[in-house]
Amino acid sequence: MANSYFDSSARERLLATVDAGTFHEFLPPSARVASPHLRQLDQPVAFDDGIVIGSARLGGQPILVAAQEGGFLGGAIGEVHGAKLVGLIDRARVEKPAAVVLILDSGGVRLHEANAGLVAVSELIRAVLAARLEGIRFIGLIGGAGGCFGGTGLIARCCDVLVMSEEGRLAMSGPEVIETVHGVEEFDSRDRALVWRVTGGKHRYLIGEIDELVEDDAAAFRDAAIRLLSVPGGLSLADVEREHAQLQRRWTRFAEAEDPTDIWRALGVADPAQLSMLTAAEFVALAAPCRSHS
Repeated sequence: MANSYFDSSARERLLATVDAGTFHEFLPPSARVASPHLRQLDQPVAFDDGIVIGSARLGGQPILVAAQEGGFLGGAIGEVHGAKLVGLIDRARVEKPAAVVLILDSGGVRLHEANAGLVAVSELIRAVLAARLEGIRFIGLIGGAGGCFGGTGLIARCCDVLVMSEEGRLAMSGPEVIETVHGVEEFDSRDRALVWRVTGGKHRYLIGEIDELVEDDAAAFRDAAIRLLSVPGGLSLADVEREHAQLQRRWTRFAEAEDPTDIWRALGVADPAQLSMLTAAEFVALAAPCRSHS
């Protein structure tokens, strides 16, 4: 039986990803480092503030790793949550691990402490890019029930490489946010097929926003992360300009699309209805020629 990333907790995903027996946690729950803001609002707290961080080995190589807990406030980023992650990235700039692995499962900024959360997101983006400039690679894994939205979606797209399952979701604005702002006619957040067509792993892979699509299986995520350790880290102006050019082409080509299936047809998928029935491996094989045109 597969060990589902979607159904697992942050700690379960982390321990299933890294080499067995190698994880050393920084600021564990016993340290009782929790958000002061939640206490002031009489909200429940978590003694790790919804994120697990530490050092480990992956495929025998040293890494730093973080896993967000989607089961606590949707994995949302607050002051302590963000500070733990920024501190981990700052440590990476000193220790120079083989990679920083981010197991992302978050709806974005924690509304209970929105200003602190927004500051944390900006600090995280700056920290990731500063570390990448020094050659440290970032591997993002997205397969949790909470998805990867808001500020966390921005952080994910700052990584060198991303791995998703079909069940994972990646976007700036979540379905409920879009519906609230623009109405159900624009985006029905209860239409699960629509939500996954727009934000799910298959769509993100087809249009070139992620690097690997895997099954909802912890072993598959681990294997992909090990493979991607060989991808060189770093960030250059050419990388940024290439990404901007891709976004411009996408806007020019798909601006009139009303549904992801319109994009899939434009990319050469003859029968978009079949995609939801394909396994990750089957989908990757079908999508290979299409991705080169995205």
